[in-house]
Amino acid sequence: MSYSPLAVLDDLRIPVVRVHLRDTWGAWSPLHRKIVVATGLSAAQELCVLAHEVEHALADDLGCGVGLDAAHPLATQQERRADIQAARKLIAISDLAAVAQWADDVRIAAAELGVTERMLRVRLHELNGEGWPWPATSRTVG
Repeated sequence: MSYSPLAVLDDLRIPVVRVHLRDTWGAWSPLHRKIVVATGLSAAQELCVLAHEVEHALADDLGCGVGLDAAHPLATQQERRADIQAARKLIAISDLAAVAQWADDVRIAAAELGVTERMLRVRLHELNGEGWPWPATSRTVG
């Protein structure tokens, strides 16, 4: 069974708004209780953005627009948690093991799993006990 962030958002009655964004791929707006996603993303990019933003919504995260800039330690903690939880839900161990049998490149494995390379790297780093590999950025799942 595949994880569907859109189904989760539907259950939570949180709308998704697609607009042109220049400096980010998506955002959770706790004030408006909606998720904004950039237009023009690939299917894998949009899936990963939605999964990441769902985790912010589920945790009632404040978001950067509510007094937290990307350098704030709480923002980094929220981004890390959202990435790791999204990666866990999007990439099942069984699927990863099956792809790992033949894919010797992260790009190919990510394409086969239908996720971004970054989201696959988050999952791999977590499984290896290496922690979250990136600082907080506005392009959290790119």
